[in-house]
Amino acid sequence: MSNKAQFGSKIGLIIATVGSAVGLGNVWRFPAEAQTNGGAAFLLLYIGCVFLLGIPVMLAEFSLGRGQRTDSVGVFHKLAPKRPWWIVGALAILASYLILSFYMVVAGWTFEYMWQSITGSLYAPVVGIDGSLATDMLDRQFRTKMQEYIMQDWKPLIPTYIMLAINLGILLMGVQKGIEKMSNILMPMLFVLLLVFCGVSMTFPKAIDGLEFFFRPDFSKITPGVVINALGQAFFSLSLGMGILITYSSYFPKDTKLGKTAVTVSMLDLLVAVMMGVIIFPAVKTFGLDEHGLEGVTLVFVTLPEVFAQMPGTQIWSSLFFLLLMVAALTSTISLAEVSIAFMMDRFRMKRTAACLTVILPLFVLSTLCSLSQGSLSWLKIAGLNIFDFLDTMATNVMLPVGAIFTCLFVGWCVPKGYFKDEITNNGTIRSRIYRPGLFIVKYVAPILIAVVLISSFL
Repeated sequence: MSNKAQFGSKIGLIIATVGSAVGLGNVWRFPAEAQTNGGAAFLLLYIGCVFLLGIPVMLAEFSLGRGQRTDSVGVFHKLAPKRPWWIVGALAILASYLILSFYMVVAGWTFEYMWQSITGSLYAPVVGIDGSLATDMLDRQFRTKMQEYIMQDWKPLIPTYIMLAINLGILLMGVQKGIEKMSNILMPMLFVLLLVFCGVSMTFPKAIDGLEFFFRPDFSKITPGVVINALGQAFFSLSLGMGILITYSSYFPKDTKLGKTAVTVSMLDLLVAVMMGVIIFPAVKTFGLDEHGLEGVTLVFVTLPEVFAQMPGTQIWSSLFFLLLMVAALTSTISLAEVSIAFMMDRFRMKRTAACLTVILPLFVLSTLCSLSQGSLSWLKIAGLNIFDFLDTMATNVMLPVGAIFTCLFVGWCVPKGYFKDEITNNGTIRSRIYRPGLFIVKYVAPILIAVVLISSFL
């Protein structure tokens, strides 16, 4: 497609692609996974999964997107026009849209908590009998506040709709003026905020204890379940199998060095995850929060407000953190939505405005259902799960790994001979040390390991 949109600069495409990978998976999900899976042992496995599998699979998706310059369904149509491989691309688009449906709800929570942090309403004073700050009362307060908030029918919908409107506004501006410009502003802001919080966490009395938990591995903690969780987190945080990287790489200029880009994006994505660990675990050890149990929602919306309430400048730090989280949420939702928008534009020849409206408007209904499933629709179960949890489980635990397996098989075995090499070496104009080991992993290692993980998760 000669008029295919492109990122305007090399640094812009790097930042935008990093933004598509860095998001709630790193800031919201990674610390909780590290906490429940042994800290440093999990981190070590996670790093191994990123280098051994994440980068090669990312290269496979980059080769499809940059090579064919179309959407996630179109790349399979063009390379295998008479075979049903397009189903793999359709699965990725469906998975990304399902994730987007409940991610918008979480994005709305981040907006609400940022607003409550700014106004101070999140931190009503809680004191013990002797007039001192009561940690157990703080914990109970923030748990109750979060539970009562998400169970309301209409209050959580307002910030969700605000985030939907912000997404629509950015997406309507297009690839360069919307996605790339947004990433150029928000991603440096995210890294600056992360650095600030890393500095703050180093001032906590038990910072060394927290860093020891996060960086000194206890190999007895490594179990098959921990390995499975590390691999799943690596794929989730790198946005593999969602169609995002195929879509974004279709906007790469033809001279983009895919190997260098994949390594850079993966390293920066990994850096954000490590920085979040550096922020979280010194606070956890200092404020004695180990026994509370850290899970995704609990970690961000309960545990961290409890930490901020015990720090000088509570509202400032809380506002900055939830601004950081909202930035991460926005980069996630924008990239997820772009997968479906590119599909509508390429497959149905829609103008960008029509495609954006077609993708975003149904989310006002789907995200409403996901939000209400925490409250008045909690009785509505699918396979024993509410709508929010069912979409999360189906998309992330089933559809993403299945899509990743077949994407690897397609690139490794079904594309024309030499296709992967030509894409990685820019038709022989550059040398690439990553090509041969990358192809071997894509053909043999990744499909087998991902299949093992998928099967093990059901046993």
